[in-house]
Amino acid sequence: MKRILDPLDERIIAELRLNARAAHAELAAKVNLSRNAVRQRIERLERDGAIQGYTVRTGEGLAGASQINAVIFVYRHDRMRGAEVLQALRAIPEVIQCDVMSGEFDLMLRVGAASPERVHKVWNQISALPGVENTVTSFVLSSVV
Repeated sequence: MKRILDPLDERIIAELRLNARAAHAELAAKVNLSRNAVRQRIERLERDGAIQGYTVRTGEGLAGASQINAVIFVYRHDRMRGAEVLQALRAIPEVIQCDVMSGEFDLMLRVGAASPERVHKVWNQISALPGVENTVTSFVLSSVV
């Protein structure tokens, strides 16, 4: 059952958006509750789906911040029985996302790597997979959303 968030829940979520690693005691002081009450509310918010996870954002100057992204469209020899291609793609750590597509392309991959040379090596690895007929690769210039 989804609950309506009260103002205290909204304040806790707002504080967690600013710092997801904030200690319960720190949050308690900011929202004027006890540490235990904050912990219970956070657990309920997670259980109810209002908080669905925590993430890490890398800052300027870290290696992850300079990641090169590319999109690779993959044509398989047999799009209905190409499960071995999907299994092989799961083993490539640079493949961030793999979507099975309708229409012209079979698969759309989002690849993230430290350099264009690494993207090229990943592309070579993917294009050499048995079951891959052809690929089209584009580098991401910027991400809007």
